[in-house]
Parts: sequence; C-alpha cells; structure tokens
Amino acid sequence: MDLSLVIPVYNEEESLPELEAWIRKVVEKEGLSYEILLIDDGSTDGSWHEIERLSKKQQTVKGLKFRRNYGKSAALQKGFTFAQGNVVITMDSDLQDSPDEIPELYRLIKKDGYDLVSGWKKKRFDPIGKRWPSKLFNKTTSYISKIHLHDFNCGLKAYRKDVIKSIEIYGEMHRYIPVIAKWAGFTKITEKIVQHRARKYGKSKFGTGRLIKGFLDLITLSFVSKFGKRPMHFFGVLGTLLFVAGFIIASYLTIAKIIWQEYHMTERPLFYFGLLAMIMGTQVFVAGFLAEMISRNASGRNDYLIEKTIGLIQD
Repeated sequence: MDLSLVIPVYNEEESLPELEAWIRKVVEKEGLSYEILLIDDGSTDGSWHEIERLSKKQQTVKGLKFRRNYGKSAALQKGFTFAQGNVVITMDSDLQDSPDEIPELYRLIKKDGYDLVSGWKKKRFDPIGKRWPSKLFNKTTSYISKIHLHDFNCGLKAYRKDVIKSIEIYGEMHRYIPVIAKWAGFTKITEKIVQHRARKYGKSKFGTGRLIKGFLDLITLSFVSKFGKRPMHFFGVLGTLLFVAGFIIASYLTIAKIIWQEYHMTERPLFYFGLLAMIMGTQVFVAGFLAEMISRNASGRNDYLIEKTIGLIQD
C-alpha cells in the first residue's frame, strides 16, 4: 500500500464527511493506493457513528474507538500500530489541515528520501494569545533539540513507514515526534510550509494549559532520551557526588575536633549540612538503583482499552 492517513478524532462529527471526501478526491487523482485510519479518542458526540457510516460506503476508511479519551498521543500511537502504507501522513480532523498538501508531502518522503516532513503553518488563523506562546515554545524546542523546525506541534506531518514503526509516543509527546525520531536515528528531517485554514466546525480542544504541559514534557523527553535506559548514570552520579561532599565535610569536622578540642561538632551548622548531604546522596543513589531495575522490566506503557475496530490488521 502506498499511503496511510492517520487521523485522530475527538468530537468532530460534522467535519468527517467533508474531510473524507476531500482526501479521497486528492489521493485518487494521484493514483495511489491508500487507507484512512480514523482514531476516535473517546468522542462524546456522533463521531463514531459517522466513522461507521463512512467505512460502509468506502472500504478505504477504517476506524478504531477508545473507550475513553486518552489524548492525541495515544490515538497516533495506535494509528501507527495499524498503518500499512509505505508513507504515513498524520493530520487533524477539524479541516484546519488541507488534504491538498498530501501529494507534495508524499513526494518528499517517497522521491526525495526524507524520513520525516513536518508541516509549518507560517500563516495561522489562531488568536494572538495562542500564536506568540507557540512561537516561544517552538524556538525553545528547536534550541534544545538542535532540529531547525518552525512548527513542532503542526498535526500535518509525513513519515517513512520505518519511522512510525520504530518510535513510541505516549503522554503528550506527540508534540515532539521529530525529536523522538531524531534520537531514534532518523535524521533526514525537513519542513514544508502548509496551508492553515480557519476552523469551520466546533471549537478548539486545546487550552493554554497545554503550553505548560509542553515545556514539562520537553524536560521529561530530554531526560528520558539521555537516561531512560540508564537512570543509574544520572541518579548514581548525583548521589555519589552528594555523599562524597557530605563525607568530606564530616571528615574535616572530625579532624578539626581532634586538633581543636574546644568545641562540639554538633554545635556547628556545617555538621548538619554534611550529614544531610550523605543521607540525600544515599537516597538518590538507591532511587537510581531502583529506577534501573524498573526500566529493565517495564511493560504495558501503551496498553489502551479499545472498544471497537473496523477493518484493521496489526503488524
């Protein structure tokens, strides 16, 4: 199969028929074999009924419904699991991403050999209170990750199949898929300016709180990427340094007590700093040891309760 379109859906009943028809018109004009994977992330409206109706009319439409709302990362991860196309394109279901971008995104992956192409909504129709924090977020992420993209959070992206089968996203990490892909060894990453359309139906599902979560996730991702498989390298070093600092302080006070016997060690504040450092160092070291054991036996990170599926085959 040439192309898989993975589309998370959350309360977008009105936009789905128009989106499916638009995608079908664009892709069939290119003569590509394709599938549309609509991942219902616990919608409370009639989105799933609309997905069922579309799947009966078009064999290219396949669906999956979560029992509750798990978030966009969960929807994308499950969509990646079932995707069969050699090129995988993700997009939002609210019609703000234009399916007319699909042919060029496909060409950049298939013909130009990129691993990942990220959309850049250079001209956006969002309010200024959403645009400026987003610019700050993107600049910070670009600086930390060393990936020069203008719009990490754009839902319109294209991937080589190897990429989406090799990475794992969870929590709110969908914002950082280019970063995760790069750290997994897929370095041929570029961006393409894409059309951003004003919302036609419904309202935005994201509030300003996502910015705070985004920065926290970036810190988490930076830590996990470096120490996720070897937490002892972080906690062990930190714990050892704290313990050694405390031991040096205690040794100094002991020697000073022997030479100058006119004071009690417990009367000096430095004694308590040294004692605290040794205790904290021991605790941090043990935490690193336990984290190391847990990381070697962790499982079930992406176990989600699926209520229904339509026409999906897992690799």
